[in-house]
Amino acid sequence: MTGQVIWITGLSGAGKTTVAKELSRRIQERGLQPVLLDGDILRDLLRSPKKINETYSRHERIIYSKKYALLCKNLSSQGFTVIIATISMYKEIYVWNRANLPKYFEVYLNVPLSELRRRDPKSIYKNFDFGAIQNVAGLDLKVDQPRLAHLKIDFTLRQTPEEIAEIILEKLSKENQK
Repeated sequence: MTGQVIWITGLSGAGKTTVAKELSRRIQERGLQPVLLDGDILRDLLRSPKKINETYSRHERIIYSKKYALLCKNLSSQGFTVIIATISMYKEIYVWNRANLPKYFEVYLNVPLSELRRRDPKSIYKNFDFGAIQNVAGLDLKVDQPRLAHLKIDFTLRQTPEEIAEIILEKLSKENQK
């Protein structure tokens, strides 16, 4: 049994979780039971109790991302379609995922920093600006933009999460027919 991994990436506030939930809903409507993983929830489950409310270095984030990828590999090897919403924007992870995850499909939600700052649902950008936090992906913490994403979705004001999920499904369908 070979499942699939749909890796949705982008910076904080890009809409990864919202799109992943909509994509999961649409896949369920097609009679499948996807597994939805969210980077924030996974980090809370995997982190050491002494790390609560601390930020993470690039190295620590890569370690977490690799754990996410290993979980995705395990679930997809059991035949599940896994949808993961995670920043995890590191070349080491992209390379590992492509080499090790069956039917890996990478989606990059490319949203300008000005829009991310406007949205800021977790007040990450505001707290960074006030000096309350550091190691913010895409600000003082270097990330690697996905260069080989199967699908790059550039932000537009008019595009809804529902439309983005439909675009992903259409591209997935084409990829899976190859």
